[in-house]
Formats: sequence, structure tokens, C-alpha cells
Amino acid sequence: MAVAAAAAFSTVAAEAAPANASATARARVLKQITVTNTSDLDFGTIVAGTSASTVAVSAGGVRTCGAGLTCTGTVSSANFNVTGTSAAVVTITGDNTVSLANGTGGTMSAALTRSASTLTLTNGAINGTFQVAGTLSLAANQADGAYTGTFNVSVNYQ
Repeated sequence: MAVAAAAAFSTVAAEAAPANASATARARVLKQITVTNTSDLDFGTIVAGTSASTVAVSAGGVRTCGAGLTCTGTVSSANFNVTGTSAAVVTITGDNTVSLANGTGGTMSAALTRSASTLTLTNGAINGTFQVAGTLSLAANQADGAYTGTFNVSVNYQ
């Protein structure tokens, strides 16, 4: 009798329904992000002075000419267009300084600032913009010449 009861009990356990669950698979695909330079950082034309000084160009493209210097000509901040997925947040990083050289041994340095460290992309052909401003340091009696230098920016999805 005990054997029959045990056999009946093991049959019930073997026929119990398995537990089931489900999950959802997800993926968010973002457009390839691009950043394009549309204008360079231009401090304009500067007549050097007898003492060290600075020339600053703001993110809005406004120049401040330091003491002892004469500044003329057109100026601009560097401007960058960003394209990517609308409503995504991107981080903006890059060089904090740039060295400028005139090709004959003269050098200067500029401290750089970006108008934003993050940007939420909007809907449109261009999803966002940012600017890079700078403060150029000139030595006393800075050597003349056409000075240039290159700096980098990076934009990445957050």
C-alpha cells in the first residue's frame, strides 16, 4: 500500500507545470555623430606693444584688445555644427590651449574655452552648434608675421 501511495505522489510531481517568464530585447540606434567647423577662431590684426598683453575673442565673436595693443580687422570665434540623433545629449571636449607660429620662429599661445560642455541635439538639418573662444597672449614686441595653429574638438554621445 505504501508503495502504491509513493508511486502516485511521484507521478503528480513529474506532471507539475514549469514556470515561464519572458523579457523584451531592446536597442537604441543613434545616427553617426558629426562635427563640422564653419568658422575659425580669428583674433584679427594686432599691432604689438612694448609690453606683454592679451587679445580675447568671446564665444559671440566680440574682441577685447589688451593694454598697449592696437587691434583692427574682422574677428570671429570658432563655430562648429553638430549633427546626430535629435534629443540626444552630447559632451563637448577639446584642447584647452593652442600654439600659434609664424613660420620664422615666432610663437604665441592662446587659452581656449568652449561655449558649452554638453548639448542637447534638436530636430533639424543641423542639430546643434557651439563656439570656441580664446585669449591670445602676446609677448612684449611680439615678432611680426601671420600666425596660425590648429586645435581639436570632440563631440560624443553621453
